[in-house]
Amino acid sequence: MELSGIIGYPITPFNADTQGVDLEKLGNVIDILLEANVNAIAALGSAGEAAYLSELEWQQVAEFTVQYVAGKVPVVIGIAELTTQQAIKYAQYAYEIGADVIMLSPFSYYKLSEEEIFAHYDAVSNATSLPIMVYNNPATCGVDMSPEFMLKMIDSIKNASMIKESSGDIQRMHKIHKLSAGKVPFYNGCNHLALEALNAGAQGWCTAAPCLIGDQPKQLFDAIKAGNNAQAKTLFYQQYEFLEYIVVSGLAASVKCGLEIKGHRVGGPRKPLLPLSLDAKNTLETLLSELG
Repeated sequence: MELSGIIGYPITPFNADTQGVDLEKLGNVIDILLEANVNAIAALGSAGEAAYLSELEWQQVAEFTVQYVAGKVPVVIGIAELTTQQAIKYAQYAYEIGADVIMLSPFSYYKLSEEEIFAHYDAVSNATSLPIMVYNNPATCGVDMSPEFMLKMIDSIKNASMIKESSGDIQRMHKIHKLSAGKVPFYNGCNHLALEALNAGAQGWCTAAPCLIGDQPKQLFDAIKAGNNAQAKTLFYQQYEFLEYIVVSGLAASVKCGLEIKGHRVGGPRKPLLPLSLDAKNTLETLLSELG
């Protein structure tokens, strides 16, 4: 499967009383993303606080998301586990519940060698028939994979077929495009690089921004694909400060705070993450009001 366009990331709401996952409110967040005309939904990424969920909670979110979306758009399920055994278990579960793609990150405590990373991806691939998005996010996973190495995995591992690049280095995307002769789809995972990445040939943009600013990211994507560069630049710079702010302030906390500002009470982030300070909330509220 090839994804294209805006891949929207829901947060994971928690119940204020029980502190457990609130699936009803997760449905509301998914509705917000669908109304923002996203082209796919990716559950259990960084915005979804996947690293802070129990196995049962992870399974609840994954299954609910697939069932709730009900085929309206493809569903990507994020997997970032320390052990290959657990990553395989989650990949098999994603297949069983009907997910369309898994987004696989190599999560590290010890520094992993390329041989170890390759074996990790290969083992997961052999355990599922789902397409695998190779996800490079060194800031959260502690592993930085080069374009050359990721393309080697795409070439050698049967289900590895696409790349999400979130290192923040636009040159990585140029290299992926150049070295693969434009044949390997890649996706931008850095909000502040959206304009450059899409112009560099990114097939899509992975972002939680539509949770708060509707179809404005989709408008940017469509303008670039239509060759309307002047409009694309205007749209991007309108969003730029907001896009940067929700990342530097903590993605899960910022998006949850923004949803509350917009009248959707989805709970705060799970400790040790903390909610935004009052000053940060006021800044976010100003940015959102400027975007309409």
